[in-house]
Amino acid sequence: MIPMGHGSSSGLFNAALVRPPSREFPRCVSTHPLKDTVDLSLALKQHEDYVSALREEGIDVKKLPSLDGFPDSVFIQDTALARASNRKALISRFGEPSRRGEEASVREFLGELGFTAVNVEAPATLEGGDIMITDLGLAFVGLTTRTNEGGVEALRSFLGQEVVAVPTEKVFHLLSAVNYVGNRKVVIVPELVDSKYFSGFRQINVPLEEAYAANVLYLGENRILMPQGYPRTAEKLRREGYRIVEVDVSEFRKCDGGVTCLSLPLFLI
Repeated sequence: MIPMGHGSSSGLFNAALVRPPSREFPRCVSTHPLKDTVDLSLALKQHEDYVSALREEGIDVKKLPSLDGFPDSVFIQDTALARASNRKALISRFGEPSRRGEEASVREFLGELGFTAVNVEAPATLEGGDIMITDLGLAFVGLTTRTNEGGVEALRSFLGQEVVAVPTEKVFHLLSAVNYVGNRKVVIVPELVDSKYFSGFRQINVPLEEAYAANVLYLGENRILMPQGYPRTAEKLRREGYRIVEVDVSEFRKCDGGVTCLSLPLFLI
């Protein structure tokens, strides 16, 4: 897919929602071999540090309370796609049944901020971790175990722009394998997602042994928030002209989450 326009170094958002992990967080849905070693106290500290990092980079962080009864609710990105540009939000319908209900409080909070909610209706499923927004009039969405064809159509209708569906079988969310970082560039693990869908972008390849580092959050002005501990990927990004902000999200990795999962951007597109 060849995108129109040149892309920009500007950010896609300047405000985001977060919510801290609930006390049930150690019961998250995860295939990670270290899931049983999740340390809730450390996760709470890491979440505070994550929020601080966003705020230090000028992001207006709006914090929701923790949500009892939903172990995965800290991964707030999955609940919606919010557009500050027109004050509309597409509210997810989770493909993972145990997570259905997380979206209700996010819908309410966005309503208090003046957003009009549009719901993804059954049998469609759509999760935010499958949606990759760009500043090129083009978006991508993973076809995964969490997002189906109906979800793709709901996203296409909501955005009113071209949406490319990307079959994604090796990770459960698209953003685990590829992320847009402005300037017509993507960070990608080509072994995990077919790079042909991103042929119009400069592709910054992440080595498979550092695949977790592909889940990066672009903050604009050539700044990237990424997980700590992936030196080869960090160096590649620095050589591309990015300033790297590293955060320790080890406890969230044990629950199959990353830096994008922990915030819900209010997109300016």
